[in-house]
Amino acid sequence: MLSLNRQAIALISDHADPAAEIGSEEAGGQNVYVRHVGETLASLGWHVDMFTRKVNADDEDIVQHTPHCRTIRLQAGAETYIPRDQLFGHMPEFVSSFQSFQRTQGLNYPLVHTNYWLSAWAGMELQKTSAIQLVHTYHSLGAVKYQDRAKTPQIANTRLKIEREILERANCVVATSPQEQETLRSLVSTQGQIEVIPCGTDTNNFRLTSKALARAKLKFGSQEKIILYVGRFDERKGIETLVRAFALLKEYDLPHLKLVIVGGSSANMPDGDERERIEHIVDELGLRDSTVFTGRIGHDILPFYYTAADVCVIPSHYEPFGLVAIEAMACGVPVVASNVGGLTFTILPEETGLLVPPKDVVAFANGIHRILFDELWVRKMRKQASANVNQRFSWTGVTIQLSELYRHVLARSIMHEQAWNYKMPSITRSA
Repeated sequence: MLSLNRQAIALISDHADPAAEIGSEEAGGQNVYVRHVGETLASLGWHVDMFTRKVNADDEDIVQHTPHCRTIRLQAGAETYIPRDQLFGHMPEFVSSFQSFQRTQGLNYPLVHTNYWLSAWAGMELQKTSAIQLVHTYHSLGAVKYQDRAKTPQIANTRLKIEREILERANCVVATSPQEQETLRSLVSTQGQIEVIPCGTDTNNFRLTSKALARAKLKFGSQEKIILYVGRFDERKGIETLVRAFALLKEYDLPHLKLVIVGGSSANMPDGDERERIEHIVDELGLRDSTVFTGRIGHDILPFYYTAADVCVIPSHYEPFGLVAIEAMACGVPVVASNVGGLTFTILPEETGLLVPPKDVVAFANGIHRILFDELWVRKMRKQASANVNQRFSWTGVTIQLSELYRHVLARSIMHEQAWNYKMPSITRSA
């Protein structure tokens, strides 16, 4: 029930269901972002409705997360999984379903925050029939994604056009790092308003705790050197680079090495194909006995995996931000990550982790080795990593910035201001 003293706003996350189980296909960083932003905005006094596409007939149409925050699953195509590259044709139905929900509930959303390019299209369509203020977060960019592809999908030109249009038409685009802002300016458009507000993490869930207790709970040996990967199975996540770096370390007959790969969904899903490919490489390199595929892990258990690890590796070819990095660092785990995108913003080299060239097997092996076998340095990094995340990336701090941005955008629309005078507080790189 909408309280009279609360302003209703909508978050749209077309393919990434905020109520989905994290770690499954299409359930990753964007799901975490939208859900935590929504729930925290509700705690700050907003009424937040988060809209997504219904993919399973057995799923509830409405999931109530808190008294003033809920996920609403809309009809848009068959109630089954549809790959993102094939969803655009169903977005007109998504918009119609959104408008129908508004009418039947008697709701008005003066501000809509869209997430990903498909949601951006929906937001711009809604603008044609209502005076909504539009805020957008990209989460990934076609302009980056298609750079390394010899053959682009049929939808590529449509996506690139919409990504440019939303930057130029939205009231504000939220970049999650200065690096993403630079990419938007160099590859998408020099027009449009951009503010940098990072992603956050739940610092009550991801925090410094006992490594010994975490290992005991997960039945890992106290002497094992645990190298951790967390995320979806996707070729762009660079898991093959990590596996080959692990094989290189094993060649040096280093004791007690274990690779733990967390995440993934069922074999009949697209990321199941990538998991099979990675498992084949693991078998081919003779690493099966020292590699663990955990499958999907809930966020109640995930902190134990971070805490039990000696190093968390993020070998992505590109990341606009990289939530896994801050989750790991919040738990005091040093990170070895690709020197790309937002990872260069979240990780402080030599202080909270290491940055190495993407796809460079030797560089990843050397970085992992440094962290595994320099105990004094790592002890210092554990404390610095956790403190840095608590200072810069708590969901409360991040969402307060978003809330202030929303209030300014709404106030500006009421006052019909012509000039944009708003400036976000600067975000420093201090540890």
